[in-house]
Amino acid sequence: MNIIYDNIIFKLQRYGGISILWKELIYRILKNRNIKFQIIEFEGSKKNIFRNELNLEDNLSLNNYFFLNKYFDVKVSTMQKVIFHSSYYRLAKGKNVINVTTVHDFTYERFFNGFSRLVHSWQKKRAILKSDGIICISESTKRDLLYFIPQINLNKVKVIYNGVNDNFKKIDINSPFDKKHNFQDFDYSIYIGDHKTKYKNFETTIKACNLQKMKLLIIGGGEFTKNEIYLLNSLLGKSNYKLLLEVSTEDLNQYYNRAYCLIYPSLYEGFGIPIVEAQKAGCPVIATNSSSIPEVIADLAFTLDSPTPEKIAQKMQLLEIGSDLRTKTIELGKKKAASFNWDKTYKETLEFYNELYKL
Repeated sequence: MNIIYDNIIFKLQRYGGISILWKELIYRILKNRNIKFQIIEFEGSKKNIFRNELNLEDNLSLNNYFFLNKYFDVKVSTMQKVIFHSSYYRLAKGKNVINVTTVHDFTYERFFNGFSRLVHSWQKKRAILKSDGIICISESTKRDLLYFIPQINLNKVKVIYNGVNDNFKKIDINSPFDKKHNFQDFDYSIYIGDHKTKYKNFETTIKACNLQKMKLLIIGGGEFTKNEIYLLNSLLGKSNYKLLLEVSTEDLNQYYNRAYCLIYPSLYEGFGIPIVEAQKAGCPVIATNSSSIPEVIADLAFTLDSPTPEKIAQKMQLLEIGSDLRTKTIELGKKKAASFNWDKTYKETLEFYNELYKL
């Protein structure tokens, strides 16, 4: 089988869930000798932390003029069938090209306005309608696809869940670890990801931790704004929160293992990788009962239909260290997380390619 991957996502972001998915697929394809594999990439992609974990030089074709080319189709000349799979809504032109598009979410369509939404939605819709195969990363994303693009041919759509790195697991927390904060084990909660977009409910998380007198470890999402710093300082105090921008998988597993819980009050997710990571590491999760989250969280008793600081604080109280309820939700989470792994994601993706290849 001939496959071309478009690595544009490594240029678009330094880290994130799409980059993780793309890295894991490439890592496995590179080991498959039955595949003739080529990669299209833009200069500067190595700034992405997950791209740096891959050795792609033997398969690589570099592109220039990113700001123009990111909206244009890729020209592919081949006498044989070839799967073209873009990491972010690009298409390929060519007589024997089979286009595959992965749909991650409909965040722009639900929460953004203005020119950026128009451009993004135009490019996404065009890629979806012109593709031969469409992968949705959850049933929730598939429902959104049918809502926003009702004319889609359902026969072209396949749900393939994301996986989670096997390095997330229960560990001995008595082993040495050079943590980058001053919090005691189980004396802090974790918030991970974007803290600037309103629907992520970062402010709600801060207020919940204030109510519970709980320290807060924030991972990723960029530097704080002045307003965020003011809110954190006034509600938690400077010594009771810490921001870590880039964290290795191994360190993140350590933080999950030592945390009181993960607070994930986002109103919308295409999948929700941090929820599964935390569950796999034995960290209880408090999340929102919306979008894809019910598909990936184990214990619906710790989900909220409408997260408020008070409701999150009440859930936190139920997770007392050593309690039977905490033990139960941890065990449920580990069992649920076991059903999501990258080998399964890769296997199902390859099977989908084969189906399209034989048409």
